This record gives sequence, C-alpha cells and structure tokens, in this order.
Amino acid sequence: MTQSNEQFEMVAKTFFGFEEILANELRALGAIKISQGNRMVKFFGDTGFIYKANLCLRTALRILKPLRSGFVKNEKQLYNLVSSIDWQDYLDSSDSFRVQSTVHSETFTHSGFVNLKTKDAIADQFRDHTGVRPDVELDDPDLIIDVYIKHNTCVISLDSSGNSLHQRGYRVKTNLAPINEVLAAGLLLQAGWKGQTHFLDPMCGSGTILIEAVMIACNIPVNINRKEFAFEKWLDWDMDLYDKIEKSCLQKVRDFNHQVKGYDIDSDTLEKAQTNIKNANLSEFITLEEKDFFTSHKKEEAAVFIVFNPPYGERLKIDEETFYKQIGDTLKNKYLNSNCWFITSNLEAIKYVGLRPSRKIKMFNAKLESRLLNYKIYAGSKKKKYNQH
Repeated sequence: MTQSNEQFEMVAKTFFGFEEILANELRALGAIKISQGNRMVKFFGDTGFIYKANLCLRTALRILKPLRSGFVKNEKQLYNLVSSIDWQDYLDSSDSFRVQSTVHSETFTHSGFVNLKTKDAIADQFRDHTGVRPDVELDDPDLIIDVYIKHNTCVISLDSSGNSLHQRGYRVKTNLAPINEVLAAGLLLQAGWKGQTHFLDPMCGSGTILIEAVMIACNIPVNINRKEFAFEKWLDWDMDLYDKIEKSCLQKVRDFNHQVKGYDIDSDTLEKAQTNIKNANLSEFITLEEKDFFTSHKKEEAAVFIVFNPPYGERLKIDEETFYKQIGDTLKNKYLNSNCWFITSNLEAIKYVGLRPSRKIKMFNAKLESRLLNYKIYAGSKKKKYNQH
C-alpha cells in the first residue's frame, strides 16, 4: 500500500490534440516528471495529488494509477502478471471489482477475453489465500482495474476516476449530440480563454461551453459538482485529506467581472441550458437569450470572445453553403472587435465562411475529424489595428 506522501506514477487520459494542454494543467497543479504520450500524459504525485487531479483537471478523461507492467505474449503470461500483484493491498474479499481493458495487440484481439483472464487471476488469488472470492460488479464496484495492452506490453492500473471525468455532475439535460464537457474545456483552453473579456456562445445548446468558460474564468475546480470518484472506495481513502484539498482549491476561486451570454433560437433548448447552469451554481454569471445569431449584433464597444459549436444538422436542418456563409457575414458585419473560435467536422463547408482563419487546429469531436477555427474580426483594417500598438 502506498504511503499518503509517497510519490508514484499516474496517467491522465485525454482526447487527441489535448496532450499539451493537459500537461500544462498538470504543471500548474504541481505535478512532477510530466511526459506526454498519445492521448495521455504521465506524471508523478502523491495520494493527495490523485484527489486534486480528479477534482481540477479540465481536459482529463480519467486518472489511472499503474501497479505493474510486463511483457505478455500469451494468456498464461497475462494471468501470471496479474497474479504477481498482491490484490489484498487493494481489495477485501467482501468487496466487488470490475475489469476494463483496451487492447492494441496481435495476440490479444478481444478486450472481453482480457477482462475474463484478469478476473480469473484475481479471484483465484483470493480463493487460494482466503477461501473467498470477491464478486464481480459491473455497475458500482469497489475497485476498477484497468488493463492496457499494446503489442506485447501490458500495464495494469487502478482507475481512480470511475465514470469518465467529462461527467461533471452539472449537466442533467441535453439536446441531440451535445458537446462533451472535456472537449468544450479543451476548445476554450486551446483558444486561450482565461476570462479576459466579455464572452458569447451564439449557438449555446444545453450550455456546456458557457459553463466551462465561467469555470475557467473563475478558476472553479471543474469536478466540484460531481457526486463520486472511484478512489473514494479505495482501502487507503483519506476523507480528511480530500476535504483539505477541496477546501484549498476552493480558496483559489477568483472573481470574474465580464458578461457571459448565450444565444439559441430554441426556447426548449434554453430551458435545458438554464437548468444545467443552475446545477453548476453559475446562474449569476450567465445570461441566456432566445435569439438568432444571424440577426444579432454586438452592442458593446469592448472586445468579445466568441466560442461555439455549430449544429451538425440533427436539431436544425441546415443548408451548408448558406449556413456557413451567414456565420462569416454575421461576424464580419456585426461583430467587429471580436475573437471568434468554432469547431466543425464539416471540413468542406469551411470555405463558405468567406474569411481567412487565423488558425486551424486539428481535433476530433467524438470520432469525427474536426477543425477548431479562429477568426479575428478587427474594428477597422488590420493595418490600423497594428499601428495602434
């Protein structure tokens, strides 16, 4: 069993393209020995840090604590590797567990088989030592064991998060194809949002981007509304330490004095957004309006930061050429002095915007290859803008 102040390796999983953002988040939280991989970042910290990482990381999907790694080229070697861990350090015979696995291997081609072999090794060890096998529980186990096999290398870890960390606890109402919360936070951080200006999501749907934007601006721990983490059922769970860390993180919350607005043309959608915003305890920061972005205009002189996820045609049937041209025309004519970012998986439609993007960043929305596009809309010419500095 790890001592609470002992440093150990952890792995934070994330989406493609968010590795650097996540590494920066970890650095800011105080992690050490940070190294980026593919859709993940390795780092070191103590027991308190695994609590803090789950509570605060905006772009992590789950936090794993590796226990053992080894070479496996057949089921016997897998069984032996699992058996080499003393599972009584992590599990009582009266507890329940679940195995989840990811395999990229020529030998192991089915995650269900890997789960079964891992379960057998753990259950057999308990039966041999105690005469009692712990139960397998898929829905709400006491311990979640993660097995990752790439070619012939196997890593066995504990999953400290449980449900994916995108499940923040505030979103109870959604529309068709809502944006994933981790993706929303990643877009905002990728765009450089820190709470520096007014903010607008002109196609706000169920409010996810708005909520994540305020949480970043106010430095609110992103999973503060979440009901449970898997580590709360670990044998070494330290509630006092967690409470101390939560309190310390909440003391770093900061004021935010700019306007945050969300528009949507559908009143039912706005009701869902309002419910989610209330659940996140952010109603005082966010104003919602039933409004068509294409007939709206920027009222204030001050700069505005715009981030949105245009509809893909499920909720609203759209003519791609007209729709994307309207985005460009609205920004150019009605939103001077704005820094606009939006994500789209419709790579062909980008040309219809009619503006040259300042940046194009490749990412994935679910399994759809997408681009995060940035359009800087200057008041007057760029030349004039630059000459003012």
